[in-house]
Amino acid sequence: MSRKQKPAGGTPATVALTAAGIEYTLHPYEHDPRAESYGLEAAEVLGLDPARVFKTLMASVDGRLAVAVVPVSGQLDLKALAKALGASRAAMADKAAAERATGYVVGGISPVGQKRPHPTVVDATALGHPTIYVSAGRRGLDLEIAPADLVAVTGATTAEVGRS
Repeated sequence: MSRKQKPAGGTPATVALTAAGIEYTLHPYEHDPRAESYGLEAAEVLGLDPARVFKTLMASVDGRLAVAVVPVSGQLDLKALAKALGASRAAMADKAAAERATGYVVGGISPVGQKRPHPTVVDATALGHPTIYVSAGRRGLDLEIAPADLVAVTGATTAEVGRS
């Protein structure tokens, strides 16, 4: 679905992208509530290389929430995230705090359209793909977007913050 087609039950992410005039394609899939990894589930169900599917993680960086967007096939390097944001420490954010701050539920947190803007770092590997997939704001719905557009709309920086 292109941005010109209004999705049924749009999310804050799709609303924000449409308002910004950024092209994206929606990819709905049947979410299994028993899935252990939301991102790997999306890659498998959509038939995608997991290196192109990115998860949105919330971290507490020197006491402030920040967003990290990393491939689902790896993990977030918290030290690298802190360094990328000019901070000394980073830890995974509390799930409830992440949900309150973003307006999304864990497993459906999108880097776009959050309640409040947060410092955002997109893993540099994203730039090696013409498009990547991130959550569109709910479980079972991903959006495909050019990495440069994701960086622009979120005001992100890019750095190597993922690890295998």
